[in-house]
Amino acid sequence: MDLSAGATTMGDEPGIEGETLAPNAPRKTPLPPRIPSQRPTRPPSASGAVLSSSGAIGGGRFVPGQIIAERYRVVALAGRGGMGEVYRAEDLKLSQIVAIKFLPESLSKDAGALTRFHSEVRIARQVSHPNVCRVFDIGDTQGITFLTMEYVDGEDLASLVRRIGRLSPDKAIEIARQVCAGLAAAHDRGVIHRDLKPANLMLDSAGKIRITDFGLAGIAASIQGAEVRAGTPAYMAPEQLAGKEVTLKSDLYSLGLVLYEILTGKRAFDATTLPELMKLRDASAPTNPSSIVKDLDPLLERVILRCLEKDPALRPASALQVAAALPGGDPLAAALAAGETPSPQMVAAAGETSGLAPKTAVACLLAAVLGAVLFTYLGVKENGLERVHPGKSPEVLANQAREIIAKLGYSTPPGDKVGGFWYDTVFTDYVEKNDKPYPVWSQVLSGRPSVLGYWYRESPRELVADGFWNISFTPGVVTFDDPPPISSGMISVKLDPGGRLTYFQAIPPEVQPPSAAAAAPADWNPLFAAAELDLAQFRSSAPVWATLASTDARAAWDGTWPGGTRPLHVEAGAWHGKPVFFSLVGPWTKPTRMGPQEQAAGVKAGNIIGVSIFLILMAGAVWFASRNYVRGRGDRKGALRLAVAVFVVEMATCLCRTHFVPAFDTILLVILAVSTALFTSGLMWLLYLALEPYVRRQWPQTIISWTRLLDGRWRDPLVGRDLLSGIVMGMVWVVAFKLGYLAAMRTGTPPEFATTEYLLGTREVLGVLLSVVVNSILGTLGFFFLVVLLRVLVRNQWLAAALFVAIFTTPRLLASHHLLTDTLVWVTIYGIAAIAVVRFGLIVLGVAAFMANVVLNLPYSLDFSNWYTIHCVFVLLAFAAVASWGFYTSLGGQPLWKDELLE
Repeated sequence: MDLSAGATTMGDEPGIEGETLAPNAPRKTPLPPRIPSQRPTRPPSASGAVLSSSGAIGGGRFVPGQIIAERYRVVALAGRGGMGEVYRAEDLKLSQIVAIKFLPESLSKDAGALTRFHSEVRIARQVSHPNVCRVFDIGDTQGITFLTMEYVDGEDLASLVRRIGRLSPDKAIEIARQVCAGLAAAHDRGVIHRDLKPANLMLDSAGKIRITDFGLAGIAASIQGAEVRAGTPAYMAPEQLAGKEVTLKSDLYSLGLVLYEILTGKRAFDATTLPELMKLRDASAPTNPSSIVKDLDPLLERVILRCLEKDPALRPASALQVAAALPGGDPLAAALAAGETPSPQMVAAAGETSGLAPKTAVACLLAAVLGAVLFTYLGVKENGLERVHPGKSPEVLANQAREIIAKLGYSTPPGDKVGGFWYDTVFTDYVEKNDKPYPVWSQVLSGRPSVLGYWYRESPRELVADGFWNISFTPGVVTFDDPPPISSGMISVKLDPGGRLTYFQAIPPEVQPPSAAAAAPADWNPLFAAAELDLAQFRSSAPVWATLASTDARAAWDGTWPGGTRPLHVEAGAWHGKPVFFSLVGPWTKPTRMGPQEQAAGVKAGNIIGVSIFLILMAGAVWFASRNYVRGRGDRKGALRLAVAVFVVEMATCLCRTHFVPAFDTILLVILAVSTALFTSGLMWLLYLALEPYVRRQWPQTIISWTRLLDGRWRDPLVGRDLLSGIVMGMVWVVAFKLGYLAAMRTGTPPEFATTEYLLGTREVLGVLLSVVVNSILGTLGFFFLVVLLRVLVRNQWLAAALFVAIFTTPRLLASHHLLTDTLVWVTIYGIAAIAVVRFGLIVLGVAAFMANVVLNLPYSLDFSNWYTIHCVFVLLAFAAVASWGFYTSLGGQPLWKDELLE
């Protein structure tokens, strides 16, 4: 069936290219000439030129001027074939020219023909694209069924090639791109044309190609049995001709035959009978087009010959991949210019493939090295741990804590034990506020009390946490308060970096024999000795702090911290003569079990803004993702791969951070880990499906390397370029932050302190790095999605970027104590992030975010006697390895030096 309705010629040449093998139709050998069924040839004009498509053909059942269905006025008969007549008509309601195709009167009463006619409309209307002839509606008049469609004023390629011989390579490439775009639109809806040939490709008066005649088209999944061989044999793929299968790659084979013919003026396989055609295809390969057309671009020839591969697996993956492989032009830009959304395959195939120039790659690598040296220097200057100078590793402190516990009368070996570091940030806030004019941090951090502390817990049974750690929702990470220290036999200890006791709590037995009530009075000296305090220097006072441990004796003392003048209040408690509680309390110490602490107005406002942003992002993600999913938009394969990768990283984080115990609770922890990993990966899937179609339509260049990375192309030069660029951008962030923080330190801000997990073992360090991977991906998608929402609202990408900077900077400034410095720092950081969102892409932003999140929290030190220095070196070497890999792959195999320089 012909949907073009405006072809200059309405018939095909006799021979096998004119035969259509309908379902269950017998094959004939040799094949007789086909009676023109679609486009009977028009007589030439007096001048010898082909008649315009506006010319009329006489003898139709409707005459010019006749009104059809009270809406359409017949202008002229445009064509007649075995499946009906086509008229050019005027739509009186819409005042536009349309084409109307009528079934023959006999077929209008044939239920099978009507079913096929309705199927044509249903299939054709699924495809909407500028390079596909549009189908409008279906109706009937006087018992005759008709179809209305777009009227194309032009000429089909079969007629054009017969008239001029062949097309120039440039014109053939232009036509090929348009055919690929139209085919891609059909394939994207699951529709396979099955009868692609020059006669079904119309070149309209504007020079635009329209794919017509979807009469044999079908949904890929429903084409089975004899229907596989429906089509024109001369343009069938081998697997279709053999009746095996028909896929979108069958259309690509037909596309290769069409390109070969319009470019050379000859068919790739010229045969007069079907057996001859099949034998010719099996026994030989087509003549290279370059042997017919001199000076043909080798790339164009490779594209055609690849489409003509006998094995479908060796053909291009999609029509858009064919377009991307054609010489010259930018298919991505062409799709955007046509108002189309490029597919993920087109995005992955677009962009550069040669990578960075060697000079640029070397410059980026040198910038990364210099940046690493600079922020290491600044990190050492700003590192609070260098001033605290903790001399004992966590293993030593854990052993010392166990010794103190034994000296206090608890010598039973524990069933489980866990330890970690913590920072007393409440103390640093107190010092920053009260030490005038500015705190002398070198003295504060090197004295007592210490900002850094080590906590240790042990229990007669396994310690299994109830909550979740970090934004990655990792279960089973034991902390000082989780699980709650309420079970009998649980002991909690805090030490300062020198191993001195600062806190002790032991939960006594829930049931104790009456004989234990006559125990001796409590001896507080072992507690003071463990804290390295002189009891004689303190005066008695009233106890005010209650403990979770039961006590029958309480005592308190007041004094000062050793080596300073800061007030110190000491609390102690005993149960049946045995110490169960001891705590060193300063004026800054706040009760943690008496409800939430009062927050400053700026901090509250910042929290409200942060929660609002999160809720808006989630609501927007659900709405956009559901719309994209229902409409079939989005790179579902890429979203699934991202979700799987996040799931794997989440489970690996769990292995590194979860405190597993040899009990049934481990099974519960694994179930929780799988559940939270599925939740996080599902959240990533949701965000990506909501975000990716819009980015692919508006800023596809920003996800070219990302799409290639999701496709497993780790060695792609563009991926390497963006890895290296992301590291450089992350270093710019880090240096900007550290310079701003260094300026703030001059006005009393305390030094930076590393994330406490970096002070523990290699397992914990790896767990933190893995969690930052997930956080960085989530943050990057969140950044992109917020810019997308803002751009939808304000209709301007740079205004959206400015609002993005304002939204993320405002909460930081509301809680700031150094407004000017923090404004400069955060506007710079989020300004770079906004530019990265709209210019550089997902990989650059994600790598930069990952690097900044890690590097800003490292325990920098040049003293290799510190046990934690090796962790810092390990992380920096890992970044060096990533930068080196990015540098290597970004070159795309190019030599660093030209050969003549080496001679």
